[in-house]
Amino acid sequence: MTARPGRIALDPFVTDLDGESARLLAAGPLAEVELPGGVPVWAVTHHAEARQLLTDKRLVKDIEVWGAWRRGEIPADWPLIGLANPGRSMLTVDGEEHRRMRSLVAQALTPRRVERMRERVTELTHGLLDRLSASGSDVVDLKAEFAYPLPMYVISDLMGIDEADHPRLKVLFDKFFSTQTPPQEVVATLGELAAMMGKVVAARREQPGDDLTSALIQASEGGDHLTDQEIVSTLQLMVAAGHETTISLIVNAVVNLCAHPEQLALVLSGRVGWDAVVEETLRHSTPTSHVLIRFAAQDVPVGDKVIPKGDALIVSYGAIGRDEQAHGPTAAAFDITRTSPTRHISFGHGPHVCPGAALSRLEAGVALPALYARFPHLTLAVPPTDLHHKPVVTQNDLYALPVRLG
Repeated sequence: MTARPGRIALDPFVTDLDGESARLLAAGPLAEVELPGGVPVWAVTHHAEARQLLTDKRLVKDIEVWGAWRRGEIPADWPLIGLANPGRSMLTVDGEEHRRMRSLVAQALTPRRVERMRERVTELTHGLLDRLSASGSDVVDLKAEFAYPLPMYVISDLMGIDEADHPRLKVLFDKFFSTQTPPQEVVATLGELAAMMGKVVAARREQPGDDLTSALIQASEGGDHLTDQEIVSTLQLMVAAGHETTISLIVNAVVNLCAHPEQLALVLSGRVGWDAVVEETLRHSTPTSHVLIRFAAQDVPVGDKVIPKGDALIVSYGAIGRDEQAHGPTAAAFDITRTSPTRHISFGHGPHVCPGAALSRLEAGVALPALYARFPHLTLAVPPTDLHHKPVVTQNDLYALPVRLG
């Protein structure tokens, strides 16, 4: 990829994610990058600086602070516009407004509600594994048959989304995240997603259930409240993040265990716990490569560089997870026996830390041991070089995961 001198262009086809992360690290801790479409932004690429900037009140979520946006340089059909300007929700506000919205979500997405999902996650997991066992196929696409449907079923159950909408949601979210969505489809995709989420909200207003959307509506009927539009945007945010992150977490864990059979043996023997697999996958092969986007309300110094007022910042978690200053000289290696005292920040840090982190960990913590209990000899059915990333610069997302169940 080429970019203006001094900038690293993020590859819209994601042909070498590891190499790109290494280049960002080498250019860091604050790198000048170019998003697909020629949009210039800054990227924080080192762990310590990321923790600092993620709590810096001079960096805000209000897109009106972005100079390029105000000047009309960002077109409405830019493929990443849905991530940069996803509508009013707790993702796009700061300060008191963020605390208000997040507190309402927290009232609905309680630890107790998440833990209550464990039984349902276990039931869905074993149902999908039963289907794989009954298929009679030795080689399957584990992403399509297991890693994708499990989180989609879970988040749909949680949010009260009809299973009949899953196929269309898959098409729409593929377009939503892709850098290759034709410009004429970008606005239509965003509109249809909003309409589908609006339909869910309307249905739950009419007939409340034991789901998070109903809980958000009920929480909003008090003094503090979310508007219908805020509930729609929150619902879209949580469905998008709630299934995409967990898909990649499960897929990347399997890829890494297949590449390191000696580490898989440690887990299967019980010498290392599955929680170590989950956390090391989150660090080393983070599901979210880059998070868009924050804007500098003032000049923000970072080391010997400055993010100028009005410029945009992305958080490059793919590079941050490989930072040797945080994770030691073997940071680029997958190692479930790692004893580094520094925890990763792959679910974010500060006020905007991911509210669904516990659910994602729960799903992976149920799915992975159940998968390997059923298929302990599972291996890749293709060479690792034949595993290709989807054109999604924000997600560490493979097209498919062909495995031999053994």
